[in-house]
Amino acid sequence: MTEITRVPLQPITKGALTKLWLGVAAALLIAGGIAWAAMPSGVKVATVVAGQGMSPTSEDVVLINYKGMLTSGKVFDEGKQVPLAVDGVVPGFTQALEQMQRGGKYKVTIPSDLGYGSEASGPIPANSDLIFEVELFDFKSKAEIEEQQRIMQQLQQMQGGAPGAPGQMPPGAMPPPGVVPPAPPQP
Repeated sequence: MTEITRVPLQPITKGALTKLWLGVAAALLIAGGIAWAAMPSGVKVATVVAGQGMSPTSEDVVLINYKGMLTSGKVFDEGKQVPLAVDGVVPGFTQALEQMQRGGKYKVTIPSDLGYGSEASGPIPANSDLIFEVELFDFKSKAEIEEQQRIMQQLQQMQGGAPGAPGQMPPGAMPPPGVVPPAPPQP
């Protein structure tokens, strides 16, 4: 037969139960505060059409259609098939892009503190929340784009500047940010 050793329980002193519950409540508040600090900072990304695959990182360049509006609905900017460095836009737009997938369409709301803040920018008044409609076509890493540019330069040098060679891009290649490829020669 197994012998059981009994340990007597100490009586709970007056107020000890209250202290125990206060300790549990404090632990929950601290844990909740940590979870709250890790929550997204106010950028809202609503999926209109779901995309597929991975999401871009801050080290990538995206190819997008976008329309930027004030909360009044006034359009302040828009573009079609625009290459943008993910880390080259306002912080809220970077956060939104990092939540998107290829082929997806999204509606993004950026609070003013993650947009232009207390500074006016062109047609955007100070302290303006921003709304964007974004369609993400594709994205590539900056290293991939640099490699494509290097290959293009080598091809152009090998062809000795043959007519039509400059500015032609390999299939699937994206131009670098801010560069619009020249139109193909007209026959």
